[in-house]
Amino acid sequence: MLLFAQAMPRHLPPLNALRAFEAAARCGNFTRAAQELCVTQGAVSRHIATLEDWLKVRLFERSRHGIQLTPPGQVYFTSARAALDQIEHGTRQLQQSPDERRLRIKLPPTFAIRWLIPRLARFHARHPEIDVQITTSHQRADFEREEVDVSIHSEPTPPAGPGYRRLFGETLVPVCAPGLLERGPPLKKADDLARHVLLCSMNRPNDWPAWLAAAGAHGVDGNSGLKFENAALAYQAAADQLGVIVALLPFVRDDLAAGRLIAPFALRVPTAGAYYLAYPTRSPQPRRVLDFEEWIVAEAQAVDG
Repeated sequence: MLLFAQAMPRHLPPLNALRAFEAAARCGNFTRAAQELCVTQGAVSRHIATLEDWLKVRLFERSRHGIQLTPPGQVYFTSARAALDQIEHGTRQLQQSPDERRLRIKLPPTFAIRWLIPRLARFHARHPEIDVQITTSHQRADFEREEVDVSIHSEPTPPAGPGYRRLFGETLVPVCAPGLLERGPPLKKADDLARHVLLCSMNRPNDWPAWLAAAGAHGVDGNSGLKFENAALAYQAAADQLGVIVALLPFVRDDLAAGRLIAPFALRVPTAGAYYLAYPTRSPQPRRVLDFEEWIVAEAQAVDG
């Protein structure tokens, strides 16, 4: 036998009276509440009286000095304000179009995998109303032709003009898996790299030569070794003990701290390049872009390498 439960009627107070009560309690004054609600002071007073009669509870103490919430009124105000705040939040979400909630980001795959994605949960926790859509590419975004809100890319020199925010610099450091040194030749000095496989991205062919030159390792061919289409593959190859990669320090800080990778040499070599956040220069920027910019700049400043 199927049993159907009949929905119980909701025990809700008059909503206009509830709004008047919340405004009066928050403003501490019937007059200011009336101005906020665009009604008369008498209308607010009548709404409050209606609500008190409906609840059978006195919500305010009236005196010649003004109004003051009673203890039950204070408890009810807390609940009413939370409920109205939730309704307002839900209403704003419904009024937003999907495009207004969607943040479209274009960035290199290595930046996405090694840096952004491990931190993205913190952004989502702060802004759950924003839907993040990520596209990876080594090509700079063309804001005139692409549906992209923000772009992240490495630039060899600081970009000119508006529409850019610096995230962090590029600092080169060779890293490898601990197991590589346990079974292979030691890495006591930079020249020892000649006995190891050098890993790098085809998009960053100058990284090894730059670090080796700074280390004075002129006998090591910085153009030899295994080259990958993007640096994310080279980082994975290093983790799998295929060789030594000259990494960007911000991309391996967590791995170094956890011991998944090690840095055999103390030498860090900064380059002239840096990663930048870019966005269209239209004004004003959508709220979702401003929220993401504020968050990612703070995250980047905490780990600027």
